Amino acid sequence: MKVSSLITYLLFGVVLPLACEGNSESTNGNGQLPPALQIAFGGLTVTRPVDLQHAGDGTNRVFIVSQPGTIYVTPTTASVPSGKIFLDISGRVLDGGEQGLLGLAFHPQYSTNGYFFVNYTAENPRRTIVSRFRVSMTNPDSADASTELRIIEFDQPYANHNGGQVTFGPDGFLYIATGDGGSGGDPQNNAQNKRALLGKILRIDVNATSGGRNYAIPSTNPFYQNDSLYSEEIYAYGLRNPWRISFDSMTGRLWAADVGQDVWEEVDIIESGMNYGWRITEGMHCYNPSSNCSLSGLTLPVWEYRHSSSDGCSITGGYVYRGSGSPSLQAKYILGDYCSGRVWALSYDGINPASAEVLLDTRLAISSFGSDKNGELYICSHVDGKIYSLTSSP
Repeated sequence: MKVSSLITYLLFGVVLPLACEGNSESTNGNGQLPPALQIAFGGLTVTRPVDLQHAGDGTNRVFIVSQPGTIYVTPTTASVPSGKIFLDISGRVLDGGEQGLLGLAFHPQYSTNGYFFVNYTAENPRRTIVSRFRVSMTNPDSADASTELRIIEFDQPYANHNGGQVTFGPDGFLYIATGDGGSGGDPQNNAQNKRALLGKILRIDVNATSGGRNYAIPSTNPFYQNDSLYSEEIYAYGLRNPWRISFDSMTGRLWAADVGQDVWEEVDIIESGMNYGWRITEGMHCYNPSSNCSLSGLTLPVWEYRHSSSDGCSITGGYVYRGSGSPSLQAKYILGDYCSGRVWALSYDGINPASAEVLLDTRLAISSFGSDKNGELYICSHVDGKIYSLTSSP
């Protein structure tokens, strides 16, 4: 997310009505209704929601992250607002702008060990903390805030570009999306600095410890035991602010939507050891031509869009759809834009160029997407605090 877009919404308190493209009673040519949005979970309202996850424990629950520092739990079948506080660490969180409680991931063995992980901003000094907590031994709808184990911390030089997503990959390792540290134009060149943790996708093993750390470095990380003092936690680098990342549950492919600087927003497929260009490039384009920009050795986005009033100015990554409720979206990457509220479906097979179709034109400040245990998708609306389900039913 961009500070400018956040400030616009937060200062003026704009709450605009939902607007969807097309006629909800017509079909898309395949006999299927076009996608639409419905207010979910009985109209539950959460202060500045920024993430939505399910626990992978087979229950019909989702967990909604509120940026000031609270996580709520609600059944997906709720017909009236019924969110309960799952965890409240607002007293530990530095909230404001792009800072706050930003990400949530449940351990793959959550149903037996009760572990989950959060990513939040703290102060004195300003830094990112990724911590592990455990659910209450007696109440599955409540976490024990006293069980915090800090896994990894790193300083944040500025208040923006915190990244924030944490997610487990199919390999069982924890992936952490970090922004470049903020300001504008990456003045410290963190994204290209392989000795820094900022502007990266990190990968760590939270099931082991090593070197006095509460985690270990996977031996398959690209800079594992290197001789150049590169940070061994790095999985991929050259990213500006990969605010939301996700794995395709079918293919295992890691998708990232990297928020751009002035002109371009991009979608990347993240692979081990690859350099995604920032601050050499923004999208597929030289960011600073005076630096003798060369695309050699860089991994370019699979898709990009230019800033405009219709497309927007701050990309919000989503998920590859693997549910059953909207067959026309199957295997497509669903994403949106925070500024415009536009929602796209991106088709990409790894061989042919990606193509995108506009699904919806909403007036929502789309801060995040989420998925329930059935693979159905939701949109978090940052300003009105509502959660919307993406459905083929009008």
